[in-house]
Amino acid sequence: MRKALTPLGETEMEVLHHVWELEEASVADVRERILENRKVAYTTIMTVMKNLADKRYLKYRKEGVSYIYSPLKKPDDVRYNLINRLVDKVFHGSPKDLVQALVQNENLTNAERQEIKNMINQLED
Repeated sequence: MRKALTPLGETEMEVLHHVWELEEASVADVRERILENRKVAYTTIMTVMKNLADKRYLKYRKEGVSYIYSPLKKPDDVRYNLINRLVDKVFHGSPKDLVQALVQNENLTNAERQEIKNMINQLED
């Protein structure tokens, strides 16, 4: 069986972002935020949050009859891990090829391209 490109699904990543923003959250808290954009069942969010805890992205404590979840991994740690996997699997380990693909993307404005150049220049200073 081949491994997925990322260890997290789209809904898992969405839930993780909400927990990062809230710092602590119940299933109901996260579901309420997602309901602003789309319908989702309580049990779906409950399962996703449990899976994220099993994968060691979230931790939880019991508070009354509810579970309160909080991040176990920092956003930057997760992002760097996902980017490293992307570079390895899609760009054959070449960060340069990833950056080139991003910079050549037609959706970038001239201002965004300039901002990227400025960021690279600052790294060189």
